[in-house]
Amino acid sequence: MSAIRVFLVDDHALFRSGVKMLLGRMPDVEVVGEASDGAEGIKRVRQLAPDLVLLDLHMPGLSGKEVLKALTEEVPGVRVLMLTVSEDAADLLDCLRAGASGYLLKKVDVEDFAAAVRRAHAGESVVSPDMMGKLVRGVREGSPVEKSPFADLSDREREVLECIARGAANKEIARTLNLAESTVKIHVQAILRKLDLQSRVQAAVFAVEHGLGR
Repeated sequence: MSAIRVFLVDDHALFRSGVKMLLGRMPDVEVVGEASDGAEGIKRVRQLAPDLVLLDLHMPGLSGKEVLKALTEEVPGVRVLMLTVSEDAADLLDCLRAGASGYLLKKVDVEDFAAAVRRAHAGESVVSPDMMGKLVRGVREGSPVEKSPFADLSDREREVLECIARGAANKEIARTLNLAESTVKIHVQAILRKLDLQSRVQAAVFAVEHGLGR
């Protein structure tokens, strides 16, 4: 299996060094580059096309949100994991709606960080546990429900999506619905395709916004 190719964008050199050290301990990860500002990050990611970008939110010059928007539009297939100190619900929602694969607080412990990198690369939802409550409250309070847009989904796909909205991983969904994990993965892919979404995180936000899983 090829290594997960990771690129770092953060304006703090000391923090970048620490992250690179942690990633260097993961045998399945390769750090392919780094940038200290958003503009350089966009340029280098275009050139290198990494699998995963770890992106700071608040930086001088281009903000993390601006960099995220550029990357999702210009580098198809790249996954972006926000790595930030911001515990603001608005920042969380803005990033997930813009296409981030996840939102991780910098105070995360080492084991959870390693797991988050692998999960984000695999296309799973990655949101710091401290932020999950804010995620659910934010989408419910800010998005009144008028009608359900899930007509194209099968009953089973709706059940899977409801589990995703509760933050369940594929293994837990398989156990809950008595399915093979490979079958769950197929349903997840179908859900993303039918709803024209890019990630599980977007699917979870979309589901909660429209009343599924309440």
